Amino acid sequence: MRRLCYSVAMSLDGFIAGPKGEADWIVMDPEIDFAALFGRFDTMVIGRKTYDAALGQGGGGCGMPGMKTLVVSKTLAAKDHPKVTIVGDDVKGVLKKLKAAPGKDLWLMGGGGLFASLLGMGLVDSVETAIVPVVLGAGIPLIAPPGAHAKLRLANQRTYKKSGIVSLEYEVVKRGHP
Repeated sequence: MRRLCYSVAMSLDGFIAGPKGEADWIVMDPEIDFAALFGRFDTMVIGRKTYDAALGQGGGGCGMPGMKTLVVSKTLAAKDHPKVTIVGDDVKGVLKKLKAAPGKDLWLMGGGGLFASLLGMGLVDSVETAIVPVVLGAGIPLIAPPGAHAKLRLANQRTYKKSGIVSLEYEVVKRGHP
């Protein structure tokens, strides 16, 4: 079964972007194997705000080459965005089917609101944060309030000496499992 992994950079004070969506504080550590990271996934799941931000930066909003992009939005029309899959209704059902289908894991990217919603539905399998040694003071939080309560179990950790980034990977403990 494929997993839905929330994989994101975060400031030490818990923000995934600055107050206006800025990400210029995220440092690219040469020790991090981004090819291996991206190679774990074949589908990116993003919310409308993250999609809009990608469009605004000239990224075409299509995500990564070789990776399908699924945008969760009740306001976008599929006919206006033919390079991505728009899911407006039955998000839970669509993601459950996608997780049960063959393929690589699904990357839940950005969007504390979408993360909160999908975690509350019991769909998120892991939370992977790269904690960047910076304090932003304000911005978009890791999980939008009111966030779902979830128990996590540490699966992996790594410290990158040059940048000071600490990578933490947690498995979401599903209800009824120790």
